[in-house]
Amino acid sequence: MYALILAGGKGERLRPLTDTLPKPMVQVRGKPILEHQVAWLKSGGVTDVVFLAGYRWEAIKDHFGDGKAFGVNAHYSVEDSPLGRGGAIKAGFPKVPGNEETVAVLNGDIITAETLDNLSAYHRERRSANPSHLATIMVVPMVSPYGLVDMDESGTVTGFREKVEMEHWINAGIYLFERSIAAELPDLGDHETETFPRLAKAGRLAAMRSRSFWRSVDSFKDLREAEEHVGSW
Repeated sequence: MYALILAGGKGERLRPLTDTLPKPMVQVRGKPILEHQVAWLKSGGVTDVVFLAGYRWEAIKDHFGDGKAFGVNAHYSVEDSPLGRGGAIKAGFPKVPGNEETVAVLNGDIITAETLDNLSAYHRERRSANPSHLATIMVVPMVSPYGLVDMDESGTVTGFREKVEMEHWINAGIYLFERSIAAELPDLGDHETETFPRLAKAGRLAAMRSRSFWRSVDSFKDLREAEEHVGSW
């Protein structure tokens, strides 16, 4: 299986770490986020990884090279100017051989304890039920960014709760795509706002719920939480 990793993020909120590195090369427990991702993908059967790169992409190439030291074959799709995430994915698809029908795609700042095997099994199940199914996204519970206050009807405070899971699900930035989705992707733009709504309307998009640990490393707070959890599963 091939995987495409969106690895061109600048990570403005992680400066100065990202002054000289793309965000996915920021280290968690002594290894770049991308290295954790490559190991995660490899454990789920991925043999080839295409890094969809741009900003400071040389740091990725210098670290991974041909990928052999990490147990995969590494390929690089480098954009000269920003294409948007959907455009970057579309530009990377020619790196995937024609006989590879299902491709893993993920944002380059994700750390999760969920398994690719679980997502793959769910995707196959949905494809079996609906052959026109093109994509499966992983979703995770939305967590309230604020502490919640519990009280009774009289207004007496009965307790406090932090990091409460809400009754909504958010896109986790981890997908399985059928290669024919390439025709649905924009040359310039975002797949989440342009492609996914069309697929959803046509009944060709599904979501797998996961309650496993997940973080999008966008800030130093996220980085600390990822540091606390990596290696604990």
